[in-house]
This record gives sequence, C-alpha cells and structure tokens, in this order.
Amino acid sequence: MAQVLVAGGTGFIGRHIVRSLIDRGHAVAVMSRNPERAAQAVPQGVSVRCGDVRRPETLPAAMEGIEVVINTVQFPNHPVENPRKGYTYMAVDGEGTVRLVEAAKAAGVRRFIYLSGAGTREGQTTPWFRAKLMAEGAIRQSGLTYTIFRPSWVYGPEDRSLNRFAAFARHLPFVPVIGSGEIRVQPLLVTDLAEVVAMSVDAPQTFQKTYDVGGPQALTMNEILQTMLQVMGKRRPLLHGPVVLVKAAAAVLALLPNPPLTPAAVDFILMDEPVDIAPLLHDLPVRLTPLAEGLAYLKPR
Repeated sequence: MAQVLVAGGTGFIGRHIVRSLIDRGHAVAVMSRNPERAAQAVPQGVSVRCGDVRRPETLPAAMEGIEVVINTVQFPNHPVENPRKGYTYMAVDGEGTVRLVEAAKAAGVRRFIYLSGAGTREGQTTPWFRAKLMAEGAIRQSGLTYTIFRPSWVYGPEDRSLNRFAAFARHLPFVPVIGSGEIRVQPLLVTDLAEVVAMSVDAPQTFQKTYDVGGPQALTMNEILQTMLQVMGKRRPLLHGPVVLVKAAAAVLALLPNPPLTPAAVDFILMDEPVDIAPLLHDLPVRLTPLAEGLAYLKPR
C-alpha cells in the first residue's frame, strides 16, 4: 500500500477521500495550512503536515516519504474569490498546483492525482477554467504518473451548496433559484467521487488519463430541487430570480470584506457543462449513486 498525501484533506471532498484511502489500507497524511486545526478533524492514524500551496517554502517538508499526492485544495468560501486575502482560483488552484507539482517532483513522488472540474478544456476563459488549465498542463508536462478527474457538481451531507437549498426549504415558503433552473448537471455523491479517486491510486489503467466524473443522471436544476423536496417530504414552489438582478445584488455584496456572493460566483453556479462518464465506467468498477438515493440523509427522522 502507498504512502499518500492529500492536499486539502480536511475540506469537504478531501475528508471523504481520506476515509476511502484508509479503507483501502493506504497510509495517509493530510497537508493543511492550519495543522493544529486539521489535527482535530482527521481520523485516528492520519498524520498532519504543514503546507500551503501559496507558500512554496512550506512544501518540501510536507512531501518527505510520500509516494502519491492527491490535490483537492480549494480556497475558503469557494466559489467566492477574495483577492484581498489571496484566495483566488489562479493563486490557489492554478499557481498553487504548479508549486505542488514542482515540490512533488523534487521529492521523488511517483504519482499525482488532481481534482480538476467539469468543462475544463482549451478555449475556456473564466478564471476558474484558466486556473484548471494551468494546473492540468503542469501535471501533464511534469513526467509524473498522473490521473486527472473532472467532477461535476459534488454534493453530500457536509456540502455548502445543495444543503443551502435544503435549508431554504426548511425555513422559507419557497426555494429561490437563479435564472430558469434549466441548466443541466450530473450531481455526484461525494462518497462516489472519493471511492473513484482512492481506487485509481493503484490502478494502472487510469495512468496518464483524464476522466469526467458525474452522477448517473443528467438533471436540470429544477429537477434536482424537486427531487430534494420529495426526499425531504416538503412542498415548496421554486421561485426563479432573473440572473441580471442576482448579479446586480452580488456586485454590491462583492464590496464586503467577506462577500457571500460575487458576479463571478454566479457565473460559476450557472455553468452548464455536460460530462461523459463512459470512459470512467470502462476503467473503474464503480456504482454511481442516483440522486434520490444519495440524498437519503435529508429524509425526515
């Protein structure tokens, strides 16, 4: 079994990847810019190493003895960038991954696994995609044995996206939706993504490949929210807000020190990027969970 470092291993996705790696018998370390806080959040037996992808001098020590690096790093309050604090896609996901790859190469790491995003391809111009393209390019040119995953919308008990809509359903007489609600995604249960990543660590058929990862259903946002309401046993109308008005409000909120929403984050939320999961299912024997089943944690108790 491998000695694996999960960069961002205390985040929403990273925590689940850590658990899946442990279940498969790997020795796991977590890299965090706040090691004291991270030590309170990781499972027993997982070591914590100090490292910040924005500070390259912190990375060599984090890499000592590591065979496999899995990069799941995201900045706080993602997808809302905060340039004042250096929390941007380019600084963390783009340049940060480049630094992590360089440190991995220097330390003799043999394998690098990266969580990119659905829709990443040449020609994309938004900050999210430009950062992902920079990261993917650095990985492919590194000489390391790599696998890149491009997940669709990831949900689960601790996510701050779909669960926000669940909170609206509990406390409001309606569920607000930005725009028409007709954007189509393939919602992916976080434990399914974690299992795919953990399986790939020692799966040669995944080496030097890039995979889309999504759930088994392509659904509109309206369909996703209606499924959520059915699971919760709630009856709520969907209240659609015009995108232009939401962006205008977000522009005002962006002036706050810690903005809850920005116009760019609205664009991120409204991305309509289909995924092709056939290559993934060909190479890895994984069962992807339908949305209603994955949302069982929202059922009334």
